[in-house]
Amino acid sequence: MRVRAAKQALVFGSFFLAAACAFAQSAVTDRYDDTFRKYTKRFFGPGYDWRLFKAQGMTESNLNPDATSFAGARGLMQLMPSTYAEIRSRNPEIGEINDPEWNIAAGIYYNRRLWRQWAAKAVDRKEFMFGSYNAGRNTIVRAQKIAIGKSLDERVWPSIQNVAPEVPGWRHKETLNYVQRIQSSLERMDSKGRIIKK
Repeated sequence: MRVRAAKQALVFGSFFLAAACAFAQSAVTDRYDDTFRKYTKRFFGPGYDWRLFKAQGMTESNLNPDATSFAGARGLMQLMPSTYAEIRSRNPEIGEINDPEWNIAAGIYYNRRLWRQWAAKAVDRKEFMFGSYNAGRNTIVRAQKIAIGKSLDERVWPSIQNVAPEVPGWRHKETLNYVQRIQSSLERMDSKGRIIKK
């Protein structure tokens, strides 16, 4: 009788734990939406789709402000402390890296910098921006040079995907998957940034 009661309690407890986790996850998906909207408007203008950066945050950290990578990247937008320090030197109003608002602000600012750098050199600017955020701009430039050598259009992302395995030292699968996951996360949202349950 005790064994049966213990099993029932375990099943019952597991059910509530799973339900609580699911509720917590769905409850926080819009927690930072106002922050993503605010800094997208500030750094990209009012017409730019703020949900792209929310999708990036979902891909980077699953919107976890306490996330830390094995390489030392921190926060929602997974910024390296050295990159964050450089961003703060240009934007003294930006606070500490562990503050979710400032981490999001710094991540979107960094994206804007990359966006501008690709203005004349990429047709698929969004993919180049996110690819650079993940792998570093110089890595993508090296891929472009290989694409040119193969008579491919170095300004389009499919050419970069094509030559990615040939770029020395680039963990290209991670970057290509990263760019795709951002797009997939965006596709899971409605027009207000809410996650659509399938």
